[in-house]
Amino acid sequence: MSEAPRPERSWLNRLTEPDGRPSLRRYLLSSLLVPLMLLLVLESLVTYGGALIYSNHVHDRDLADDAMTLAQMLSQEDLGGKVSPQARFLLEYAPEGHNYFNVSSLNHGLLAGAPGLRPAPLKAAAQDGEPTLYTTMIGRRELRAATVRIPNLHDPSDQLTVTMAETLRDRHQRAREILLLSIPAQALLIASVFVLVLYGVRVGLRQLDPLTARLASREHDLAPIGDADVPVEILPLTRTIDGLFARQRGMLALQERFIADAAHQLKTPLAGLRVHVERAQADPSKETVHDALQHILRLTQRASRASSQLLALTRVQSTDPTETGPLCLLDLAQLVPEMLSVRVHDAIAAGVDLGYEGPAGPVWIDGDRISLQEMLDNLIDNSLRYAGRHSIVTVGVSVMPDGACLSVEDNGPGVPPSFLERLGERFFRVPGVVEEGTGLGLAIVQRIVERHRAVVRYLNGGTGGLRVEIVFPPARTSKAPAPRQ
Repeated sequence: MSEAPRPERSWLNRLTEPDGRPSLRRYLLSSLLVPLMLLLVLESLVTYGGALIYSNHVHDRDLADDAMTLAQMLSQEDLGGKVSPQARFLLEYAPEGHNYFNVSSLNHGLLAGAPGLRPAPLKAAAQDGEPTLYTTMIGRRELRAATVRIPNLHDPSDQLTVTMAETLRDRHQRAREILLLSIPAQALLIASVFVLVLYGVRVGLRQLDPLTARLASREHDLAPIGDADVPVEILPLTRTIDGLFARQRGMLALQERFIADAAHQLKTPLAGLRVHVERAQADPSKETVHDALQHILRLTQRASRASSQLLALTRVQSTDPTETGPLCLLDLAQLVPEMLSVRVHDAIAAGVDLGYEGPAGPVWIDGDRISLQEMLDNLIDNSLRYAGRHSIVTVGVSVMPDGACLSVEDNGPGVPPSFLERLGERFFRVPGVVEEGTGLGLAIVQRIVERHRAVVRYLNGGTGGLRVEIVFPPARTSKAPAPRQ
């Protein structure tokens, strides 16, 4: 039974029920929700601060008005050293939260009120009858007070000082009331902004739909995505994907080339193997079978060498020559003799005098030991194969103004000058050469040289043979190891 298709989840479900995978939508919304909540808290603090300032202003004005009114009333009475019952009632009755009062006379001292409530200092209090507002303390309680000094109309030599104070409780209470009234409106505004952001994120992500549809319609197309309908914000992503596509195209082209090269190189040996097997089957005589086996051995060796060369060429071609990779500091003066020592038996078998010339001190380069071994082996194989028996092959290392030089020179028949520039091409063989070969050895050398950012030169040797020079750039390591003892 086929599985029933799963219903598409709504945007709300996708937001509130994550399936474990990263979600750009959830990330954007969560990164916006937290700042919005912090903004609500900050807005509440600002609102409360503004409300408290407004409440202080209103209460200060009322407190100053009350102090001024009471002072004018008392100045019209003949106090005689005490406050009348009617005035005391007005002072003690505090419908707007006045908690403390103090009435004093210049001639009679304290007439009524709390002794601990001190009027404003004479320097700070106005002498023209205007109230002075200030903050004071009674015990540990903070008060806001207003002091008025006016002359006593019944005694010109006397002066009345009226001080009224109240706690800050009502002020904070009014600020909290204003805050509670504003919070719902602010919360509604924040919620509206969040919904708009949610809608904007949803609509904004739809800008990726054309690109998604265009990529989904591809099957094996690795062409670049391009920048036509790509939003600016994801251009780095699409360009990275284009780079990946380019590398994949290169790998596929390399694979196709390897298949074509393998078919080209193995076609003749396989056909020859079939011919000699059929010949041995048709004539089972000892001489025919022996001759067929000799040809089969030679053809299998040729096929084996061709496949090895193809694999080596594919391996070096799969590395971008512009990327040097993990190169390390190497001493050519020490490395090359070690590499030559393993090829002495091959040179003796080929009847070739293989020698080395190099300086006594180190010659540093940045290189890969395995790749350099393969490069030198191909150069030596080329000389052993084409120089001929009784020839001389010399491998040299020297220091040049522009770097280090590795050379391989023989005294064989050499290469005509018109073909020197084509050496290093895949499957190219100099016309007229009868020795068997794949035409891939120098192509492998060319790729390894490119990886090391070196330069290869094919020249006619001083004794008439071929001279191959590989010039390496100076070592990039700032400090080379100490010379060998």
